[in-house]
Amino acid sequence: MNVTEAVMTRATIRGFKPEPVPEDVIREVIETARHAPSNGNTQPWYISVVSGEARAKLEKAIFEGAAKGLKPHPQWPPGGIGLQGIYKERQYACADRYYGTMGIQRHEKEKREELSMRNWKFFGAPHAAFLSMPNYMHRAHALDLGIFLQTVMLLFVERGIASCPQGALAAFPDVVRKFVHIPEGNAILCGLSFGYEDVGAQINKAKMDREPLENIASFSP
Repeated sequence: MNVTEAVMTRATIRGFKPEPVPEDVIREVIETARHAPSNGNTQPWYISVVSGEARAKLEKAIFEGAAKGLKPHPQWPPGGIGLQGIYKERQYACADRYYGTMGIQRHEKEKREELSMRNWKFFGAPHAAFLSMPNYMHRAHALDLGIFLQTVMLLFVERGIASCPQGALAAFPDVVRKFVHIPEGNAILCGLSFGYEDVGAQINKAKMDREPLENIASFSP
């Protein structure tokens, strides 16, 4: 598989088999991904992987906290905050297609909330990773984390491993820290659920469009 094939093959997957990915494969991917570029070679990223019993305990803790009234408290503003114009329209279209794939209409709030809660079940993936960086850093360093994250996802694709990048996994940092090592002074920016795709899962049939080239690029002679 070449890079172009990996880019075109990668998709956000939300239905996984319970079979875990061998730890040596996960380590190999991260070992390779650390060669991703960063501004001034600062390499601000830190990735914390949780699997097995620790993952199960974390999921339980999040749901128990939510049942007691714990509200999301991310350390950075969520990606949907402040969107306007075409960007807000794209977000709505994405949500409509996602929920529509599962037969859920916009007015069915309870069903939408139930599906949304799958974020904190890691969509059934056997592994989750949390990406963090020092909490005093800013947007330019977040860009570095994005480059690192994309590198990890493409390396997973090459190895037949599916993944789902999730801003939602930054919503409960205090709970995460009880089960996952996050360096002191770091703040969680996002998470990544990953494992082997459950190919027949209905939720994986949600496919998103991309804007045509002329809408996202210009070329000056």
